[in-house]
Amino acid sequence: MASIFKRRRLPEGVDTARIPPGQTLSAPDRWPLLHFGPVPKTDLAKWDLRVFGAVRNPLQLDYGELRALPSKDVVADIHCVTGWSRLGDRWTGVAIQEILRRVEPLPEAHYVMAHCEYGYTTSLPLEVLDDDDVLLCYAWNGEDLSVDHGWPLRLFVPKKYFWKSAKWLRGLEFMPKNRLGFWEQRGYHDEADPWKETRYW
Repeated sequence: MASIFKRRRLPEGVDTARIPPGQTLSAPDRWPLLHFGPVPKTDLAKWDLRVFGAVRNPLQLDYGELRALPSKDVVADIHCVTGWSRLGDRWTGVAIQEILRRVEPLPEAHYVMAHCEYGYTTSLPLEVLDDDDVLLCYAWNGEDLSVDHGWPLRLFVPKKYFWKSAKWLRGLEFMPKNRLGFWEQRGYHDEADPWKETRYW
């Protein structure tokens, strides 16, 4: 698919090889806000994260338990399907491998559905999720995420368009077969690869 987005002139010193086709570099002080529906009002005393489905050891964590897990920093670029990119931000959270080791996905688990507030969902192949730069993310550039950007927890999958890094994460469901998530059912391409521009079906 030819891109409908035009690239503007880039600042001096920006490595253009890090910017996928059809993307425009966001201003350094700007992280655009995009989401469907209202921003949740989270009560941490009632919040939990469930990991379930095709796993040997289902897991349920409250927020204190989640934050007590080993943390990891990842410096990564992000790319939104609407055409903007940010480069070199520092993301902090729990490495997905910390979760995978605890729950032990069963051999038949090939996909993972992210479940979020208000019924939002998005799915990924397990082989994509199980990567060194994937986090259960709670901080950005040294500060907790803002509520608008997904606090208390968002999935972080920088190799995919950013809608796959689902905000307000509440669960991970391991599945034998794929199910399309919220935006994928509405025309967004399930592969979500910025370098191939698989934006829409």
